[in-house]
Amino acid sequence: MKQIQMVDLKSQYEKIKNEVDKAVLDVIASSAFINGPQVKEFQSDLEKYLDVKHVIPCANGTDALQIALMALGLEPGDEVITSDFTFAATVEVVGLLRLKHVLIDVDPDTFNVSIDSLKAAITPKTKAIIPVHLFGQCANMEEILAIAKEHNIYVVEDTAQAIGAKYTFSDGTVKSAGCMGEIGTTSFFPSKNLGCYGDGGALFTNDDELATVIRSIVNHGMGKRYYYDRIGVNSRLDSMQAAVLKIKLKHLDTYIASRQKAAQYYNEFLSQIDGVTTPGLNPQSTHVFHQYTLKIDGIDQFDMQQYLNDKGIPAMIYYPVPLHSQEAYEAHRYNDADFEVTNELCQTVISLPMHTELDEEQLKYICDNIQTYLKNA
Repeated sequence: MKQIQMVDLKSQYEKIKNEVDKAVLDVIASSAFINGPQVKEFQSDLEKYLDVKHVIPCANGTDALQIALMALGLEPGDEVITSDFTFAATVEVVGLLRLKHVLIDVDPDTFNVSIDSLKAAITPKTKAIIPVHLFGQCANMEEILAIAKEHNIYVVEDTAQAIGAKYTFSDGTVKSAGCMGEIGTTSFFPSKNLGCYGDGGALFTNDDELATVIRSIVNHGMGKRYYYDRIGVNSRLDSMQAAVLKIKLKHLDTYIASRQKAAQYYNEFLSQIDGVTTPGLNPQSTHVFHQYTLKIDGIDQFDMQQYLNDKGIPAMIYYPVPLHSQEAYEAHRYNDADFEVTNELCQTVISLPMHTELDEEQLKYICDNIQTYLKNA
């Protein structure tokens, strides 16, 4: 059996090696390393794929979130509501801009923001919501957008883990993850479903004025060269990464299908084991399975992780400590009792290998070892 990887980027690369190598060498030959034609071509291709008016590439997903909040013109002290159960970057940028983060609990099935918690968190100072499309499926965007409209609040979607997911509204309208709020953001970190071979990110919007502001911010606040309209940053997707992404975008639907097939195998096997809860699904969203995350009751998740690692099965715990308990994010401001679901998840979740190259032999080996561990736990 081939060695199991948490994410097998090498095997994925080998299948597109000729295309990628040529594209990278073409960039080197052209010497257009920054804002070369590959960036514009990838931008255009992604706009078509997502059916969104504007894709603005940037240097990474964290920058994308920061730039989105900068573009909305928020002021220090304005409140931004987001998930407590997510990677720190979502909250990090709020603090960097001297905004006030308001963390809320999540849904026990999908792990995305709880609508009841969202409603309870809104105050007159609330200016934005950042719903995180965690692990590969969309948050409950129909309700989130309705709440935002009622309270005149911006919506910035964190789509770092869910690019390619689709959300169906009750009227039958279908939208891509990241293309429903004022701004969507994503990361092209190598392990993402659409990942480059370094850092990269992008913002999405259907608003022409916001797009103009975002394009200015990513390039030092310039509109016309050497004319600075606003404070900006230096955040650009380089031509080599764009060239890789342009190729991988053509394969994204195939990559998603491979992940969904692996998830189906996991579901069919693991759902039969007592105490194991397979990923809950939002019926309005497809799931692109950036991660495949189980809830397992009555076990020491770190002991299980070590057991699997000893068997050659990498497993990860996303996330072992909630953000509301982190010193950097002002733990003293929060009441631990308000995060019942998040606290439970941090003690019960474990993520299994999930990528485009998993084969049935590997999947069976993983599932068999989980079953053996739980029988003896």
